[in-house]
Amino acid sequence: MQKKIQSALISVFYKDGLAPIVQELNRLGITIYSTGGTQKFIEDLGLPCVPVESLTTYPSILGGRVKTLHPAVFGGILGRRYEPQDLVEMKQYNIPEIDLVIVDLYPFEETLRTTTEEKAIIEKIDIGGPSMIRAAAKNFKDLVVVAAKDDYAKLVELLQTQNGETSIEQRKAFAAKAFEIVMQYDIAISNYFNPETALQTVQHKTQQSLRYGENPHQNATFYGDLAELFTQLNGKELSYNNLVDVDAAVQLINEFGDNKSDIVFGIIKHTNVCGISARATVKEAWDAALAGDPESAFGGVIVTNGTVDKATADAINEIFFEVLIAPAYTEEALQVLKSKKNRILLQLKNIAPAEGKQFKSLLNGTLVQDADKGNYAEWKEVGGRTATEDERANLTFANIVCKHLKSNAIALIKDRQLVGKGCGQTSRIDALRHSIEKAKQFKFDLKGAVLASDAFFPFNDCVQMAHAEGIEAFIQPGGSIRDKDSIDYCVEHKLVMVMTGLRHFRH
Repeated sequence: MQKKIQSALISVFYKDGLAPIVQELNRLGITIYSTGGTQKFIEDLGLPCVPVESLTTYPSILGGRVKTLHPAVFGGILGRRYEPQDLVEMKQYNIPEIDLVIVDLYPFEETLRTTTEEKAIIEKIDIGGPSMIRAAAKNFKDLVVVAAKDDYAKLVELLQTQNGETSIEQRKAFAAKAFEIVMQYDIAISNYFNPETALQTVQHKTQQSLRYGENPHQNATFYGDLAELFTQLNGKELSYNNLVDVDAAVQLINEFGDNKSDIVFGIIKHTNVCGISARATVKEAWDAALAGDPESAFGGVIVTNGTVDKATADAINEIFFEVLIAPAYTEEALQVLKSKKNRILLQLKNIAPAEGKQFKSLLNGTLVQDADKGNYAEWKEVGGRTATEDERANLTFANIVCKHLKSNAIALIKDRQLVGKGCGQTSRIDALRHSIEKAKQFKFDLKGAVLASDAFFPFNDCVQMAHAEGIEAFIQPGGSIRDKDSIDYCVEHKLVMVMTGLRHFRH
């Protein structure tokens, strides 16, 4: 069913992109109702505009909190043109029909990002805007509702090509998007008031279609604003798998915060750490990280908390990688790294600890959990001797690395360098075997290395096998009914055993 727009109500916070719409509405002879700053914007363009106050007979009151909440406005939006009684009542109370509603919402989320002042935040909770959007979307059989400025160009095209007429399919599509926008807005407000039970929904206003998903036959879309986190300095568009690994890389480097006394370089492959080290310089950190597993590094995502200089760039340039993430690059380094046009270079804008909730859709619902924060809940030494200062530093480092490996996971660290790892194994002893094999493959001497486990040792076989390879210090959460078996072995052989009380499963 085609409907011709004859009147429009416009009330928006952001005016950019609005001028072409009101100019086109004026060309078509469509009556425009507006209020406040939007009314002034339209009049400053030299175009006629009817103040909403002429319908309500009330001025904007309570500091602007009440402007459009009136039967003369909502009757014009909700009145059903196909219901004779609605038309009778609209005529009786001099309520004009409104055919187009253009309304956006106060910038609540933007305000949250710029202030913690409660008064300022509360005043950005829109009341009239969501009400008008919902009303117009509900009455989509008769109205067009535009609730997002990224749809302004689409509306201008409709006005120009269809002479102000719209189809029922078009109106329903606009309504569907409007309801989603209001839903997201309400969830953001609810999350502010209920931070401990925060909900999540995809953000429609910033979405990016990806080439494909995890595999070429899967469609995929990213919802979110990457520009808040990164400046992309070079390369192709990030793929689905790139984004998953970039997330893993950022989570890893976030563990080390802004501590520039230690430069950390990490290499991620399929969300697992396959190389990492902490060194005095970024070049030394890269060399040590790569040495941990140069095979797995091929095609990986690499990340550092240091400034990438030319010497490091020259070394990195020798291997194929998908993405490099760093807080800063020297100009000379960028000249080297930009030599390959598809290579993705991201400048990380800030490093912040993980916070909030994690979400996972499965079965017919969604799992929500707290983010896995922290390294250990306690440092309880239960072995045959106390850890040396160097062992403590390596154990702390190892536990962070192990946290970022898929379970079951074992990380072997020596001089704050990953020298062996086993991850994604169905038994802990297999994860250990794999980590030892990796260390031997790349000629590492495990004497003096330390071992981290993401969960408890169910038996003492892991400490026995690791000890046989020269490992003398262990860190694990504990919690097994057979903890004593591993503890007794460490006590008997004068080995370090640290219980953290914090498990780091990762699936």
